[in-house]
Amino acid sequence: MNCCFCVEEGHSLKPMRRTFFIVILLLCCAASGAALDVPNLKAPVTELAGILTGQQSQALEAKLRGLERTDSTQLAVLTIPNLEAESLEDYSERVATAWRLGQKGRDNGALLLIALKERKVRIEAGYGLEPTLTDAKSNRIIQNEIAPHFRREAYFDGIDAGVTAIIQVVRGLYQPVNARPSRRTTAVVGKLLEWVFFLFVPFLWLASAAGRVIGILGAGMGILLALSLFGPSLVGVLLGGLAGGLLGMLLGAMMGGANRTGRTRPWYYGTGGFSGHSGGSGFSSGDFSGGGFSGGGGSFGGGGSSGSW
Repeated sequence: MNCCFCVEEGHSLKPMRRTFFIVILLLCCAASGAALDVPNLKAPVTELAGILTGQQSQALEAKLRGLERTDSTQLAVLTIPNLEAESLEDYSERVATAWRLGQKGRDNGALLLIALKERKVRIEAGYGLEPTLTDAKSNRIIQNEIAPHFRREAYFDGIDAGVTAIIQVVRGLYQPVNARPSRRTTAVVGKLLEWVFFLFVPFLWLASAAGRVIGILGAGMGILLALSLFGPSLVGVLLGGLAGGLLGMLLGAMMGGANRTGRTRPWYYGTGGFSGHSGGSGFSSGDFSGGGFSGGGGSFGGGGSSGSW
C-alpha cells in the first residue's frame, strides 16, 4: 500500500510542477506587458494628464521650438496621469531614450516629465547637457521654479517657469532664486544711489561747467569701482567717486592745456565717423513652420533630478 501511494504521489507531483511553472511564466509575461507605454512623439508638448488647455500647450510649444531654432537644443514636456507603479526615473529615461531628444553626437536633449497622481516631476538631461544642466541645477529648478506653482495647482505657470529656467541654464543666464538680490539689499543699494545722486550731481555739474568732462567720467568710474570692490558702502562710494573725479579732472586739465597750445588734440575729438559693419555670413536654422517634431538621435544615461510637490 505504501509503495502504491508513493508512486501515485510522484505521478501527481509532475502535473502540479508543470502548472506551477506555467503560472510563473504567465505572471512574468503579465508584468512585462503591464509596463507603462511610451507615447509617440508628435510635438514638443505631449499632454496626457489633462492639466493644460490647448492655448497653453501652444504657448509652451512655441517657446520650445524657439529654443531648438536658436540653440539647437531639444526640450520636450510630457505630462501623464500616473506612473502605474513604475519608477519615475526608469520611465523618464525610457521615454527620453525612445524619443531620442537632441542632436546625434551632441546629445543636447532634455525632458520635463510630470506624473500628476504621484505628484512627482523629473528633469532628464542628455549626455551633452549634463555638464550644463547639472543634477543640482535641475533640483533647484524643480524646488524653486516648478513646485511652488504646482502646490497651488497652477500647472501651466509651473511648467512655463520650469521651461524658462531650463532655457536660461542652456544659455548660461539662469540665476537661482536664493542667489537673487533680496528686497532689503535692493532697497539699501537704492538708498545709496540716492545719496550718490544728491551729493555728486552738483559736483559733476561744476566740473562740467569748468570744462572738465573727463572729471565726470572719472567720478562715475570711481563710483562703479568702489561698488564692485566694497559693495554697497556709502563711505566707499564717496571715496571712490571723489578720487575718480579728481583724477579725471587732473587728466582733463592736462589734455585741455595741451589742446589750447595747439600741440595736440584730445583723443576724444574724432576726424571721421564710425560706421558699423554687417557681416555677410549669418546663422541659418531649419524650418519649423511645418509643425512636425521628432528627436534628432540624442542619447541619455540617467542624468537629471526628481522632485515632488
